[in-house]
Amino acid sequence: MLSFLKPAHRFVKGAVAGLSTLALVSCVETTGSSGPKIDASAPVPVALLVPKGSSNSGDALLAQSLENAAKLAIADLDGVKIDLRVYPTAGNPNTAQAAAVQAVNEGAKIILGPVFGEAANAAATAVAARNVNVLSFSNNTTIAGGNLFVLGPTFDNTADRLVAFAKGQGKNNIMTVHANNSAGLLGNTAIANAITRKGANNAGAVGYEFSQEGVIAAVSQIKLNADQNSADTLFLTANTSGALPLLTQLLPEAGLSPATIQYMGLTRWDIPAQTLELPGVQGGWYTMPDPTLTNQFQTRYAQAYGGLPHSIGGLAYDGIAAIGALVKQGKSDALTTGALTQGAGFQGVNGIFRLRTDGTNERGLAVATIRDKKVVIIDPAPTRFGGAGS
Repeated sequence: MLSFLKPAHRFVKGAVAGLSTLALVSCVETTGSSGPKIDASAPVPVALLVPKGSSNSGDALLAQSLENAAKLAIADLDGVKIDLRVYPTAGNPNTAQAAAVQAVNEGAKIILGPVFGEAANAAATAVAARNVNVLSFSNNTTIAGGNLFVLGPTFDNTADRLVAFAKGQGKNNIMTVHANNSAGLLGNTAIANAITRKGANNAGAVGYEFSQEGVIAAVSQIKLNADQNSADTLFLTANTSGALPLLTQLLPEAGLSPATIQYMGLTRWDIPAQTLELPGVQGGWYTMPDPTLTNQFQTRYAQAYGGLPHSIGGLAYDGIAAIGALVKQGKSDALTTGALTQGAGFQGVNGIFRLRTDGTNERGLAVATIRDKKVVIIDPAPTRFGGAGS
């Protein structure tokens, strides 16, 4: 995070309360593919790899939140028994690798976690030859594939949702503004691919160095590019703890006002809640999970454990929900890649989701805007997927 890009007042982590029991949804048929055979009538051994033991103090809360959410999901299962076994990784790739091997040696049929990309990659590589799939909590799509799936929300998913929505609103000339760092470049690629997939027009991209001076220096080029390519939409990769506050202040001053060009964001613009106060984000579009379901999960978690879950804690619930839905079908191939990637998807605490054959995921997202400093859903999250996954 760049301290000089913070708004004048200090942002604090936003938290919302809410939760209730959610149904599990799965498809009817599975196809044979890589993965172990199971006895669906017996408790299924599932390994949960969490960053417990890390030197980062925040990882302890994350680890506990993931374990709590997984146990909450197990309690919600109807007619399915999960033998959950928790392994600490300390947030370290070598430890994660050893934990994955130990888990499979001790009978695990599938692995949930780890969180961080390098650790997830190490864990999946270690057990690939053992025919065990890994559902990581990472959102890094560059590690996905083979026996490794990512459950975290991805740039591609958000970009696809917003580009499709923009096009439906007559916004076809989409220009990207991104930082020249790893996250910004990945975001730019995701947006460009979404524009191609959805049949919109790419009105160019302008990058900036990830510094206050870099943002200021790029503003004139952003304005020039928007004018030359008749852009009607600016897709920003910046987040609220980075360049978003500065960009949404400087761009209107340069003549690119939200009143004349549509702003869209690749990240959540309502977290932390103080972001809603910024004049430049008013009227902007971004995505979020179904807020009703999210609130229900947070409420129920708080009732069970006396506090709010970590922001990605619900991914552990989702993983157990998917496993439980598949095992409930009573088939021995319930945890193969063919079963995990069935097209109908699953119901999780943040809405519907499905795993793709390339190891990435698709989530049903709502499109939100900010009006009068309040979040308004302008296109609800879908409740089912149309067509097969890929």
